[in-house]
Amino acid sequence: MKTPFPLIFALWGAGLGAAAQYGKVSVVFDALPDIFPGAGAALGFVVSLVGLVGIVFGVVAGLVVARVRYRRALIGALWVGAGMSAFQALLPSLPLLLASRVIEGASHLAIVVAAPTLIAQLSAPKDRGLTLSLWGTFFGVAFAVLSLLGRPLVAAWGVPALFLAHSAYMAGFAVFLSARLKRLPPEGPQPLLNLRQILRDHGTIYRSPHLSAPAAGWLFYTFCFVSILTVLPPYLVPELRNMILAAMPIVSIAVSMTLGVWLLRHVPAVRVVELGFAGSVLCLVWLWAVPGAPLACLALAAALGLIQGASFAAVPQLNDGAAAQAQANGAMAQMGNLGNTLGTPVIAAVLLGFGYAGMPVVAGIACLGGLFAHLILGRLRKQT
Repeated sequence: MKTPFPLIFALWGAGLGAAAQYGKVSVVFDALPDIFPGAGAALGFVVSLVGLVGIVFGVVAGLVVARVRYRRALIGALWVGAGMSAFQALLPSLPLLLASRVIEGASHLAIVVAAPTLIAQLSAPKDRGLTLSLWGTFFGVAFAVLSLLGRPLVAAWGVPALFLAHSAYMAGFAVFLSARLKRLPPEGPQPLLNLRQILRDHGTIYRSPHLSAPAAGWLFYTFCFVSILTVLPPYLVPELRNMILAAMPIVSIAVSMTLGVWLLRHVPAVRVVELGFAGSVLCLVWLWAVPGAPLACLALAAALGLIQGASFAAVPQLNDGAAAQAQANGAMAQMGNLGNTLGTPVIAAVLLGFGYAGMPVVAGIACLGGLFAHLILGRLRKQT
């Protein structure tokens, strides 16, 4: 089996569009009060609704994608995403904008479940570490591109221009992938979707040490990564602050695509994740002892980079078949959104109560939680 790398890159490109469903609002958030005067705190939901949809329906997305099939779900989600961005470019009233973000949240979930499942199925076994590590970079790369290109576009042409550009991007990938993406082989009939079946499948996934392991680690990773990047800036040396903040995501991606890929060729993905969590704990001890140390920040980003790609690579290593992988990816989407939602408020509250010293302690506890979760689930897998 030979890996179709052009198609893999196209699926990764679709993932960039899914990440931009978050990022396009984040990078223009400071402009929204002028568009919606008097909206106040309600504007926060313009950003968070996509994540809240993921928390509630992450596992459901895995079940739906497996039932409607991966190619159809991905292409449909891209068209829905394109339509929602085009609608948002009209700058509708806030209630309609929020409704469009809910629909966009469903589109986002379908993409982040279907695309990595397709990548795992299309990749040769020897290349899965590389291709899924590439997939693991989609959030960081999308946010970097939006920061570099999105804000200048908005400055020149206004917020609608960014939404229209995103709509065109999603539509372009929908057209490209619909022509080149073949269906996966059928895996037999999927169960009917009803509330009882959905609740039963939640239990099945989170009781399984195979299906739940990537999601368990991903919860603790997302809790730490976004929150640390959000709350760390005031504690960095002012003259190095911007450089460190720009370098941390780049270092994380670079380590994931180099050392991480090399390790995945020699050891199981779960071991790489455990190594990343253990390294992160040591780096957080360093940051506790030497507040804001630039090298400690970069070392932490490197350690977290090992978790990033290896977590996605663990999905096909632990689960055979596209349906099981879609379930595991759905659980990752659910836990990732939960970690992103909880991380920043929790660590911000700790900073208010205990000052800087509380941040590396709480983040370190979270990383230990990720490490122990994988060790415990690994022991359960051996027993079964």
